[in-house]
Amino acid sequence: MNHQTFSLQPFLTDDYLPNLKITGNISHHSNHLDINYQLTGDLEQVVIPPPVDTPTRQYELWQNTCFEFFVGVKNSQSYWEFNLSPAGHWNIYHFDNYRQGMQEEKAFTELPFSIQNKSDSLVLSLKLNLAKIISENQVIDVAITTVIKQQNSHVSYWALAHQGAEADFHLRESFLIEL
Repeated sequence: MNHQTFSLQPFLTDDYLPNLKITGNISHHSNHLDINYQLTGDLEQVVIPPPVDTPTRQYELWQNTCFEFFVGVKNSQSYWEFNLSPAGHWNIYHFDNYRQGMQEEKAFTELPFSIQNKSDSLVLSLKLNLAKIISENQVIDVAITTVIKQQNSHVSYWALAHQGAEADFHLRESFLIEL
């Protein structure tokens, strides 16, 4: 089993809330990926959509508060983007190369994850079998990211590291975790 902890950093602009913290852990074993995010701080300043009874696949979840991660097979240009809304909605996209050939990933018809929304923290946990898209013996590179929409409508972008002049989660140089 490969297990790592992480702490996300905001893209430095005037629009982020300095009293937020996004941490978590990720593990990969037997082609199962487990990822846990924890958002702590002044959550009253964050737009957190309420959970829905029946989560669905939805587009443009990154327009609001959204937990994301990107998975690519080592030494390959193609990758997948996973979007997880605190409301329970989700989507997965496949890219052939950097921002090219974007297609909704049809191998998954659901993406069940759990949300625990408390007064001082929001925890999102996902257990995912990657067998539908990645062979068990392949090494993967992962980028972990989050979009935070604030009550004042400002949006901040959080990642393990920001490799570009602008916040850009798709840069393969940002896929820093090898599992």
